[in-house]
Amino acid sequence: MDKVKYEIEVPIHASPNMLYQYISSPSNLQEWFADKVNSRGKIFSFSWDGEEEEAELITKKSGERVRFKWLESEDDDSFFEIKIQVDALTKDVSLIVTDFADDEDEVDEAKQLWENQIDELKHTIGA
Repeated sequence: MDKVKYEIEVPIHASPNMLYQYISSPSNLQEWFADKVNSRGKIFSFSWDGEEEEAELITKKSGERVRFKWLESEDDDSFFEIKIQVDALTKDVSLIVTDFADDEDEVDEAKQLWENQIDELKHTIGA
């Protein structure tokens, strides 16, 4: 069964350069995204409540975006991406998350989970 792609956009009051550090480095990801984050080359391991998941960093564009592919989902086109967007006119900064849910029923719950994680990020950086 095909996974369902979804996207959320969350305004965040922070500089794009600082935000990039928080979405790309293991130590900063550990502050808001997962309980524990380690990396060996392009392979990142994320731990939540003692459960570990591994993902490959497949795209990293400095100051702009990171894209990961869960190793367990090698046989599909799914990924998760965190992108920093700056409005050209207002200079407002947003995080845009693209991810996949297993089916339509899980999309709302998955979006809520991301919103909670980004709230944690805002709290961490004082945004």
